[in-house]
Amino acid sequence: MAKTQTWQELKREIAYHKYSQTIERRDYRLPNGTIADYYLRIEDAGACVFALTTDSKVITIPQYRPGPNTILRELPGGKVNANEPPRDAAIRELLEETGYAGDVEDWIGTWESDAYTQMDRSVIIIKNCKKVTEPQLDDAEFGEVELVDLADFITQVRAGQLTDTAGAFLALDHLGLLN
Repeated sequence: MAKTQTWQELKREIAYHKYSQTIERRDYRLPNGTIADYYLRIEDAGACVFALTTDSKVITIPQYRPGPNTILRELPGGKVNANEPPRDAAIRELLEETGYAGDVEDWIGTWESDAYTQMDRSVIIIKNCKKVTEPQLDDAEFGEVELVDLADFITQVRAGQLTDTAGAFLALDHLGLLN
């Protein structure tokens, strides 16, 4: 079996940019000498929250998503601002999107969003959440908070009915809630 090798980047250019979406074309020399082009989504880091209420319900926000053309359940979360730690971004997003706050766990899970993006994703756990204010949604956010029983949430995650499946699995595993 051949040893895995990094590829030599030859060139990069922006192929598309609008709003926060940037697509870069990158040309690489592959280990066999072939030159190939790849298109990568260049995105800011993101963070989400696995938040549990005092009665162990998961805080979610179902929202329509145009890619799959359906409503998907989401964990509260969003973009990590410049010079903002992912943990702080997740806490901020929970409060902005849901109006909830709680006890932040001293743990953070991270993963790569996919093989063709540079978007790092993080998840934190916040327990004992209580509603402390009204949500402050952005202009493009149109969801209402839904509190979901833990067993139902796990079933939905396993069925792929969530946008942050990796974050949910990391948090559930960390809490020992996966059987």
